[in-house]
Amino acid sequence: MTRWLVYGWSRPVYYVYGTGGTIYYEGDTVYINGSEYGTAEQYYRETEKIAEAVPEMDDKKAEEIEWLPLGVFALTSEDVNASHMYLQLAVSKEGIISGTFYNETTGAVHPVEGMVDEKTQRAVWKAADDSNSDIVMETGIFNLTRDQAEVLVHFGPEKTQTWTLVRLSESERPQSEGRKE
Repeated sequence: MTRWLVYGWSRPVYYVYGTGGTIYYEGDTVYINGSEYGTAEQYYRETEKIAEAVPEMDDKKAEEIEWLPLGVFALTSEDVNASHMYLQLAVSKEGIISGTFYNETTGAVHPVEGMVDEKTQRAVWKAADDSNSDIVMETGIFNLTRDQAEVLVHFGPEKTQTWTLVRLSESERPQSEGRKE
């Protein structure tokens, strides 16, 4: 990943969420690496800006982008034994995140897009079709190289949960009409 992205990082940053981790919440206050960052709303707004920082481009430029597939992941929350939600993600050399969200239960398919933040190495994305516009997801870009990764799911500025992404093998991947190959 450090060679793929143009940012020139020398050391990867892996994110751990929850008390004592890299990022955690105590009430309405967000802590990063043990230091108070600010309010939950401030942190959400910053995260949302990262997700929305995808550069505008015409079709020709979009076709020239090189993508590194990050994988297909089942997305599950703490209180769910089996997931019916899936994310397929890829990253460009310039840190653009692209992919597809698929809910097997409802049949809903949504494109997702976002960015990798050069300064913090956070990968942040949201629905590209403005569905569920308050939902923003984030994890460290290097977390996405693991078979399991914690992800913060922001349901607007007031509610954030830690969920888990589990990498699926080719045989475990769901089949959907909207799925990108």
